[in-house]
Amino acid sequence: MRRSCRYALAASLILVPQGRDVAGSDGPAVVPLTLPSGKVLQVEVMVKDGDRQMGLMFRPSLPVDRGMLFVFEHADFHSIWMKNCRFPIDILWLDETGRIVHLAEAVPPCRGDPCPTYGPLRRASYVIELNAGQARHERAVVGTRVSFELPR
Repeated sequence: MRRSCRYALAASLILVPQGRDVAGSDGPAVVPLTLPSGKVLQVEVMVKDGDRQMGLMFRPSLPVDRGMLFVFEHADFHSIWMKNCRFPIDILWLDETGRIVHLAEAVPPCRGDPCPTYGPLRRASYVIELNAGQARHERAVVGTRVSFELPR
């Protein structure tokens, strides 16, 4: 089972080639992601196992215009945990079309071992991590879609 704050994902899903903004030469790509409200965030695309495992660990905060998008090879019940995370987040699980299939709001940091895990009720291909309260504010609810373009 994969876990994260470490793993740290309405409009329609459009996959069109786009430029890559890379955080450092070996860092994850950064792409725009449009939430159901129309608000656009810049999200780090976590594709590599090491990046997904690190996620938001040890970061002091997440700027309001940023987020993380976790991309998985196969749809599954990808679980998240908040070990070594310092602030609460909203977690959105998306199917292969970008439709939100589950969400967990204001998930708190882990305060002691063992850390609880959070998982979707349906299989998901993507996970988005946002600041706590942002999903509700941007009208991200089950059934809506998130739009983003994956780097090549």
